[in-house]
Amino acid sequence: MTEARGNARPNGEAPARYAPGTPCWVSLMVHGLEATERFYGALFGWEFCPGPGPEQLGPYVRALLDGQPVAGIGVLPPDRHLPVAWTPYFASDDADTTAAAVRICGGTIGVGPLDAADAGRLAIGSDPCGAVFGIWQPAAHTGQALVGAPGTPAWNELTTYETTHVAKFYETVFGHEEERTASADRDHVTLRLAGRPVAAVHGLGDALPRDRGPHWTTYFTVADTDDAVDQVLHLGGRVLTRPHDSDHGRVAEVADPEGARFAVVQGRR
Repeated sequence: MTEARGNARPNGEAPARYAPGTPCWVSLMVHGLEATERFYGALFGWEFCPGPGPEQLGPYVRALLDGQPVAGIGVLPPDRHLPVAWTPYFASDDADTTAAAVRICGGTIGVGPLDAADAGRLAIGSDPCGAVFGIWQPAAHTGQALVGAPGTPAWNELTTYETTHVAKFYETVFGHEEERTASADRDHVTLRLAGRPVAAVHGLGDALPRDRGPHWTTYFTVADTDDAVDQVLHLGGRVLTRPHDSDHGRVAEVADPEGARFAVVQGRR
């Protein structure tokens, strides 16, 4: 999981430019921007600065950690049917070409492609099963600028019905390679670029929650998972999965006060 930003420099800085197909940014669209800033500011130590975001989508702020952008939060436009959810963005050299590939491969594009001032060009789409993701063509803003530190995105995992056809979609659109888990009772694929893991797909079949449908989950690094969960509760959020040990460290799934779900992970010591 910690290898997902495989080009990271030793001091925790992100690569100068993310390779196409790499998750390079996460963004959250909410109803109440100020309350959301207070929640994540207290939980992750984030500070915030204005945009830039597409004018068509309304107010947008970047979350900063040690002065470096690590995530974005925007206000849900009343005319856009977007979920209150963390959305991963995949790097692209050409957002328009990638958006066209999404459509050709059975996905949809709900927003864009459109320019975010001089920061870059974006589109928001969904895969053939309905999971929402973004496309980011960088210009002045290349994406997440700090990795590995508490409060930074560490990993993105897609939960869906089955992996075979959906993984093929991401492989075709973004150039991912599949590494399938050899297990009769687990439908899991790791998506790789140039041999390094960048994301994962987990198939649940009929066990997929009907109220959610296929969705991406962003994992954020924390210093202590149990402390982070206590803080989430104190700040008005919810705990969806209690802290537990996994192959990647101690993990819990939580939700912010508006219901946006995410996971926190403390790496193995």
